[in-house]
Amino acid sequence: MSLALDPRMIKAGAEPGRIPVAPVAVPAGYPSPSQDYFSAELDLNEHLIKDKTSTFIVRVAGDSMEPAGISDGDELIVNRALTPKHGSVVVAILDDELTIKRLHISRAGIILQSDNPDYPPIRVPELSDLRIWGVVTWCLHHV
Repeated sequence: MSLALDPRMIKAGAEPGRIPVAPVAVPAGYPSPSQDYFSAELDLNEHLIKDKTSTFIVRVAGDSMEPAGISDGDELIVNRALTPKHGSVVVAILDDELTIKRLHISRAGIILQSDNPDYPPIRVPELSDLRIWGVVTWCLHHV
């Protein structure tokens, strides 16, 4: 099996990761007067993870989902409990190969679609072994 992803499970009983949160939104346009303090904390587990027992993180390798804002080296939060729908970004296993693609479901069949037009769509043949490992809920993008 070629592992283009690095899955890491999130422990269900893990301690929450709290980090300080600025009390105001920070403009991305013109600068505004700064605040010298943080007034609250944000628990990233509570904010990003709805079901700890079915959530894991994978690291992305490749650029096939760049137009969706998913870049090489990003970490994706993936929920196995969610039902994949047409248009969902999923972690799929197709004939023992892991991939991250957008799921397209139609009367004609199932397609795993890259958002990058440089990559052709993967039409899933009827006798193929396709398993959807989970639905991507968040992308932790490196800047």
